[in-house]
Amino acid sequence: MTRVAYSVDINAPADDVFRAVVDWCGQDKWIPFTHVRPRQKAGIGIGGEIEAFTGIGRIGFLDTMTITRWDAPFRVDVLHTGAVVRGIGIMSVRPLSETTSRFYWGEDLDLPFGAVGLAGWQIFKPAFGVGMRKSLREFARLVERGELGTNPIDLR
Repeated sequence: MTRVAYSVDINAPADDVFRAVVDWCGQDKWIPFTHVRPRQKAGIGIGGEIEAFTGIGRIGFLDTMTITRWDAPFRVDVLHTGAVVRGIGIMSVRPLSETTSRFYWGEDLDLPFGAVGLAGWQIFKPAFGVGMRKSLREFARLVERGELGTNPIDLR
């Protein structure tokens, strides 16, 4: 298991940040080359499902996920069930004040291809980190501008 974790501070209340996190279709706006769609239960609550295609055109991979933990407005965990990405994704929101929050994104990944996959990850990990930090800064910007999480959903 390989763990990666990133965070960003956002000038928005925890409820607003969490709504933006679970605005699955909105992830297209801040995660490059990735298109996310809800499936079962509209991707809301335990047992909800989402899928993400990462790639350019038809070249890429499908990442299917099932929600295994739903503690709105603080945390949602997903179990990656696809052929390429396996493991657990953890997205959590921590209120820092009434108007600011910290969003954490972590992944406990089961890398494919054994030792070859681990060696490849060591090469790819720095670029992945740069991309994740850039994506989280964009996420914060979009949340602060009110451009994500605008669909009313019952978080409880």
